Amino acid sequence: MITLMPNNPWPVLKFAEWQDTLATLHMWTQVVGKIRLAQTPLVNHWWNVPLYVSARGLTTSAIPYGERIFEIEFDFIDHRLLIKCSDGAATALALRPQSVAAFYAEVMKALRGLEIEIKIWTMPVEVPNPIRFEDDEQHASYDAEYANRFWRALVEMDKVLKEFRGRFIGKCSPVHFFWGSFDMAVTRFSGRPAPERPGADLITREAYSHEVLSHGFWPGNKDMEAAFYSYTTPEPAGLAQAQVLPAETFYSQEMKEFFLLYDDVRKSTSPAQTLMDFLQSTYEAGANLAGWDRAALER
Repeated sequence: MITLMPNNPWPVLKFAEWQDTLATLHMWTQVVGKIRLAQTPLVNHWWNVPLYVSARGLTTSAIPYGERIFEIEFDFIDHRLLIKCSDGAATALALRPQSVAAFYAEVMKALRGLEIEIKIWTMPVEVPNPIRFEDDEQHASYDAEYANRFWRALVEMDKVLKEFRGRFIGKCSPVHFFWGSFDMAVTRFSGRPAPERPGADLITREAYSHEVLSHGFWPGNKDMEAAFYSYTTPEPAGLAQAQVLPAETFYSQEMKEFFLLYDDVRKSTSPAQTLMDFLQSTYEAGANLAGWDRAALER
């Protein structure tokens, strides 16, 4: 049974209650995400690698393989990993408490059973002290209720982020879930190149090759609960002092980002409107201060 506030579809998310499951899911999504990465052509800003919210969980969408395509989906309703092929072949694996090493072995075996042979780089990315998938016995938790809560939260914010995206007619990313950083994001572009970041690696250089205003959701850690974020890169002078909505929004000098705690959205009278206010006001603050041509970029 999923625990929700009465008449509120935004579920409770408390980091301490699901941190082990979160860490394990992060690694499981990296296994699946790296399969998509290995099989798809590079798209600017690495848009070929994320996952997407689906009617049951998170999906890779269609992945090419020879004359076929296949799709891998985390089903957080029946708690299965579904692998479906265009020729009708399919299989399902149970999502249950098990190590990353066991999950990785099961997924690759299932792909081979569908006559799909893929090799991936098994070192996790964007995490401290990474452990290769085949060696990771440390992360082995799966709380089915919390996995479902997390997905239901993504469903609610996905709707708002897509409405927000639809207001912009300039270059804009899809609303997508990055398995590396384990966050939901949508990014708008001014159309102007950005100065290269000193010491930037290949991924960062590609991601921030142009001026961007990015918004998204991050599930939190021991230092901060789940939160929505907004940042403008390069950051214009005065952004930290900008007046934005709602009142609970705060600016992190360390991260150079605005944050709004997920719980403040969930507990508000209208969570969807509260989130939209955050998205729109932080966008306007960044775009105005950075001198974006808003008349040409907005619907």
